[in-house]
Amino acid sequence: MLLSVVIPLFNEEENILLLYDELIEVLSSCEEEYEIIFIDDGSSDRSFQLLKELQENDSHVVVVSFRKNFGQTAAMAAGFDYAKGDVIITMDGDLQNDPHDIPKLLEQIAAGNDVVTGWRFDRKDAFINRRLPSIIANKIISKTTGVNLHDYGCTLKAFKREVIKNVKLYGEMHRFIPAIASGMGIDFTEVKVNHRPRRFGSTKYGISRTIRVILDLITVKFLLSYATRPIQVFGLMGILSGGLGFLIALIMTFQRQFMGIPLADRPLLFLAVLLIFVGIQFISLGLIAELQARTYHESQSKPVYYVRKVYGPGEASGEGDVHQ
Repeated sequence: MLLSVVIPLFNEEENILLLYDELIEVLSSCEEEYEIIFIDDGSSDRSFQLLKELQENDSHVVVVSFRKNFGQTAAMAAGFDYAKGDVIITMDGDLQNDPHDIPKLLEQIAAGNDVVTGWRFDRKDAFINRRLPSIIANKIISKTTGVNLHDYGCTLKAFKREVIKNVKLYGEMHRFIPAIASGMGIDFTEVKVNHRPRRFGSTKYGISRTIRVILDLITVKFLLSYATRPIQVFGLMGILSGGLGFLIALIMTFQRQFMGIPLADRPLLFLAVLLIFVGIQFISLGLIAELQARTYHESQSKPVYYVRKVYGPGEASGEGDVHQ
C-alpha cells in the first residue's frame, strides 16, 4: 500500500524541518511505502526554499508551489490531485497535529473505514476566540449534515483514495469533506489525537471565517439533500407561498361578493398578489435548477450512485467503482 501525506502550508519556515524530521521518524517505521506532498500556498517567507531543499535530498518528498495564496481548500485539492497513494493523510504544517497519530488513523482504515477524522480532545488553543466558536460550529454542522463529529476543524484525517477522488472542493469546504463524502454512503469514524500548542509563527485562522463557514454549510446541506432534486426545495416554497396568496385572495373575494367588504386600500390584497407571484417565481426557479442539475451531472458524467463492490460475474469491477 502506498501512503500519501498531504500538508498544505503558508509561511511556516520555522516549522518545516521539525515537521519533516517527525514525519520521517513515523513513516520510516511503517511497513507502507509513502510520499510526503507539501503544498506551498504562496508563502512569502523561506518556506519554498526549505521545501525545495528537502525534495532535492529525499525522493519521497513532492513539493507543489502555488503562484499566490489560494487558501487551504485549494491547497488540499491540489494535494489530492497529485497524491498517488491508496490512503491519503492530511495534516497541518504548523506542528499542532502530531505525526505520531498517523498509525492510529491507519489502524482504523485497515479496520474497514473509508474516512477517519481526528478529534483534538485536549485542544491547546485559546477558549474564547478559537475553541468556543469551534464547539458551536461542530454542533451546528453535525446537526445540519447528519454526520456527527466532535471536531470538523481538525485537519488530521485519513481517506481511502476511491473516496477522496470523487470529492471536489471549493470555497472553505475542506472542513466539510466527511459530510460531503457521506453522500456516497461511506464508513467513517473519529479517533482522539494529540493536539500541541503552536511553537512558531501565528495562526492563519480567525473568528471572521465563521460567516464563510456558515455560507459553505448551507451549500453542503443543499448538495447533500437536494443536488439531484432541487425542485423539491424550491417547488415546496413556491407551493406554500402561492397557496397562501391564493387562499388570502379567495377569502377576500368571498368577503367582497357576499359581505360587501370593499377591496380598496386593503394591504392584504397586495400581499396576496405578491405571494402568488413569489410562488410562481420559486417554482420557475426550481424548474431551471432541475435543468441545471441535469446539465451538471450529464456534461461531466457525474454519478448519481456509488457501488461499494459487485459480487458475482461482475465482481471484477472491484471496489469503489462509480457508475451512472
